[in-house]
Amino acid sequence: MVVMGGIVGSGIFVTPATVAASTATRAQMLGAWGVGGAAALIGAFIYADLSRRRPFAGGQYVYLRDAYHPALAFLYGWALLLVIQTGGMAACAITFARYSAPLLGLHLPEGTLAAVAMAALVAVNCLGVAAGARVQSGLMVLKIAAIAALIGCGLWLGAPAAEAGPGVPASLGAALIPVLFSYGGFQTACFVAEELRDPRRDLPRALVAGVLGVAILYVGAALACVRALGMDGLRHSAAPALDVATRALGPRGGALIAAGVAISSLGFLSQSILTAPRVYFAMGEDGAFLRGMGRVSETTRAPVAAIVLQGTVAALMALWGTFEVLLRYVVSIDFIFFALTAGTLFVFGRRGEETRMPGHPVTTLLFIGICALVVIATFVHDAAHSLIGLALTLAGLPVYLLWRRRMT
Repeated sequence: MVVMGGIVGSGIFVTPATVAASTATRAQMLGAWGVGGAAALIGAFIYADLSRRRPFAGGQYVYLRDAYHPALAFLYGWALLLVIQTGGMAACAITFARYSAPLLGLHLPEGTLAAVAMAALVAVNCLGVAAGARVQSGLMVLKIAAIAALIGCGLWLGAPAAEAGPGVPASLGAALIPVLFSYGGFQTACFVAEELRDPRRDLPRALVAGVLGVAILYVGAALACVRALGMDGLRHSAAPALDVATRALGPRGGALIAAGVAISSLGFLSQSILTAPRVYFAMGEDGAFLRGMGRVSETTRAPVAAIVLQGTVAALMALWGTFEVLLRYVVSIDFIFFALTAGTLFVFGRRGEETRMPGHPVTTLLFIGICALVVIATFVHDAAHSLIGLALTLAGLPVYLLWRRRMT
């Protein structure tokens, strides 16, 4: 549930339209989702191998630290806090507020309701990983039910849409960018490795099974949308899930999807609060960040300070609305660190460590190549914001050097 919750946010309810706009036929559109799922599965096997070797809190931070240098690992944690994770959390909190307020009859500002939801989930996760995992599992079950309802509406309720209008020129590369981004997030489950009973056995299994489960849901959702709306209708839909449910169920369908988007957003938010603070905890233990981040509560054994820090920064971003700009930086930076993490398999291999990655080194190089293509595409598509995101990440380097000088 943690693996799937880290992947599935609110994007699947709108992304099928973006992918359809870059493909000419149904087969190409569904193929893009299949290719994205295969790439994510390769990534899951890479992280499964790494989690088996180093089942410690912090996951990706630990892999980068041990393979390359503590400075690079610090930059990852810095980017996670200021760009990658917190921006996504703020966006999902606002999305939850936007869809839940009408359903609940609330008239609070979106930022306020988002901050309240954030505070509630922070409080739950401060009670310990077991409490956070129970809430995450419950939300993930509801999220799966919402996507299953979307699939049911598209595949079995209502007549299929007739195709109309000529196809558009296909651009598989453009289609894969939103697809691959939609499949990202499985790696965050590695952050909580140290708090599992048997991480060397359970985390690799969870990574592979979780990605496979999401691939089935995503392909099913894309198939449901294209069956109900047709390629032409899907390309021009601003909210395809809403259109599918409304076509099948009328006004009740709109309320159903609104609830689904709210639950899905809350589930992603819950997973982020459960997992990401373990990176700041690992940094605190290393002395690469505030020492207080590396302490756990004597009562709940949870890294309370790290959880509160993550939640506070995300809540402030939601209140101020700055997440809308930060989200534009996420893709390029996230996939840079994906590629660097996959490269650790070669570093550890040169040190004599055994690898269990299927098809290595071909599959590992293929994954690195896919990540490189995504990074290049984002810089070409939006060079200004990508460069600002890169500059924001590199700004952590002088912070690291000053911090290390102070600690020595």
